[in-house]
Amino acid sequence: MKDKRLLTEILGIEFPIIMAPMFLVSNSKMLIAASNNGITGAVPALNYRTDEEFRAAIKEVRAKSTGPMGVNLIVNKSNPKMEQQLKTSVELGVDYIITSLGSPAEVIKQCKAKGIKVFCDVVDLKFAKKVEQLGADAVIAVNKEAGGHAGPMSREELIPLLVEECNIPVISAGGVGNKAELDHVLSLGACGASVGSIFIASEESDVSDEYKQACVDYGAKDIVLSTKVSGSPCTVINTPYVQKIGTKQNWLEAMLSKNKRLKKWVKMLTFVKGMKSLEKSAFSATYKTVWCAGPTIEHVKSIRPISEIINALVK
Repeated sequence: MKDKRLLTEILGIEFPIIMAPMFLVSNSKMLIAASNNGITGAVPALNYRTDEEFRAAIKEVRAKSTGPMGVNLIVNKSNPKMEQQLKTSVELGVDYIITSLGSPAEVIKQCKAKGIKVFCDVVDLKFAKKVEQLGADAVIAVNKEAGGHAGPMSREELIPLLVEECNIPVISAGGVGNKAELDHVLSLGACGASVGSIFIASEESDVSDEYKQACVDYGAKDIVLSTKVSGSPCTVINTPYVQKIGTKQNWLEAMLSKNKRLKKWVKMLTFVKGMKSLEKSAFSATYKTVWCAGPTIEHVKSIRPISEIINALVK
C-alpha cells in the first residue's frame, strides 16, 4: 500500500519544503525562520562542536518556533560522534532525523520507539529499497542537481523510479530554486522538496559576506564536482583557488583510498581535512576559498531574509 501523503501532511507544515541541512551553514536562527514561515528546517548535528552546544540549539529552536524541526546525522564511521548525537536527538524529541552516508538501521530502531520520523538520503533504487525494508518513513532522492554530495541521476530519472518502486514517500533533493522547479519535482511524484543552496545567502546565515556574495555573483555554470573536499564527489563553486588546486584527488590520495585496509582511515582523514578547509572558507575572508553550493545559486540575486526567499519559492 503506497503512502501518497504530501510532506505538508507528514510533518504538519504549510508548504512541502525542508530547508536542507547544510554543513557549516545551517543554524538555529535559520531553522526558527523556516518554521515561522510555513516550512521546516533541519540542521547537521556536526555543525556543533559539543553536545552542550547541540542541546542548546535544539532547545532554542523549540522555544522560538512552533513547527517541526529536524536533525541530520552522518551515520558512517567518519562520524565518531554519531552515537551521542542520536541519543541527544531522541532524548530531546526532534520531529525527524535525516540520515546520510551509511546505514540508518540503528537510527530507525531508536526513533521508531519514540515516534520520531526518519528520512534517508538515497541516490539509487537499491539503497532506497534497503532503507524502506529497515522501516524508513521516507527517502530523500538526492539527484545530480543537489548541492554538497550529489547523486549520479537526474531528477527526471530518479524521482519517478523511486515513486514507482517504493511504497514510502519520496522527497526530492536537488535542483529546486524557484516555484517552477518546485512544481516540477512535485509533478514527477515527489511529496516535497529539500532545498538548500538558495538559503546560504540569507540574512540569518552566519557564513561570511564573501561566501554569501559568491552565491549572488556565481551561477549554475560555475558549480563543479570535487573529490578533494571529503573523498566523495562534492559540489563547490569554481573559484580561482579551486581552479588552482584542481577537483580530483592526487595519485597518492586516490591510491590510498582504494587500499582495503587503509581506505576507512584515509577517508576519515580526508573528510576531517576537507571540513576544516570548508570551515575556514565559510567564516573568514581568505584566498583559499572552497565554498560548497549547488547549481540553484543561479536563482540567488541578492542577500535576503529567509521569509522573502520562502515567499519567492512558494508564490
